[in-house]
This record gives sequence, structure tokens and C-alpha cells, in this order.
Amino acid sequence: MKQIEIRAAGGVVFRRENDRCSVLLIRRNGVWDLPKGKRERSESDAECAVREVEEETGGEGLSITEYLCDTWHEYREQGKRVGKTTVWYLMKEATGKELRYTPQQEEGITELKWFDLSDAYKTVEYANLKNVLEEAGKKLL
Repeated sequence: MKQIEIRAAGGVVFRRENDRCSVLLIRRNGVWDLPKGKRERSESDAECAVREVEEETGGEGLSITEYLCDTWHEYREQGKRVGKTTVWYLMKEATGKELRYTPQQEEGITELKWFDLSDAYKTVEYANLKNVLEEAGKKLL
């Protein structure tokens, strides 16, 4: 059976307050996750990451600070095997701007929440997301 290959991108949005570093998680279909989505043909990985994170969180003016890592996983969709590579970036909010985040409900996102980095690591369930947060921790702490 032929496997479909998909390329996606996403981001770990961080916020520093005093000595604390928090990251933004989304609750998608009842599971805590990081914002991400499929890349469109005409865009780069970085452009996709910013677009998808802004769409899924309602945030505006997010910018990439650096590349984190790639993850890969396989799943089935409509009886077909799908291999998905996701390119991850560290992102920050626009300075001096009070952002209001709104979950993209049509994508099954019901909640957005800031977590301390260590709590975010404990909260996400998928091993590949734990790896992404580990990489973010190396850059942020």
C-alpha cells in the first residue's frame, strides 16, 4: 500500500515573565497539543508555521526566533497510510502588544492555555511533542 507524505509546520510560542518561561498549548479534540498544520504548496516551512500558529491561536504578529527540530509520525486517514513530517520553530509574541488569543473552533480547538515549560512537558501526551518541548527547553532555559 502506497503511503501519502505530508509536510507540516508548527511552533512553540513562548512568553517570559520575570524569571518564568511559559509556552502556549492548544486543546484539540480533547488532547493538549502544540499548534501546527499542513504546508501549502506556495509557502516555506517558516511561513507555514507562522500562518498555522496564528490561525489556530488567533494570535497576530508572532515571529520565529529559531528552528527547533523536525518530527515524523505515521497515521491512517480514510484507509490510507499517511507519513507526516512536521518542522518546528520557536516563536515569540510581538513586543509591546497585548495579544488576545482565540481558539480556532472549526479545527476542534476548544482551549488555549499558558503552561510553565516543565508543566507543558508533563501535559502533552505524544512522545514527539515531548521531544519538541525538550528542544525548546534547551534554547529557553
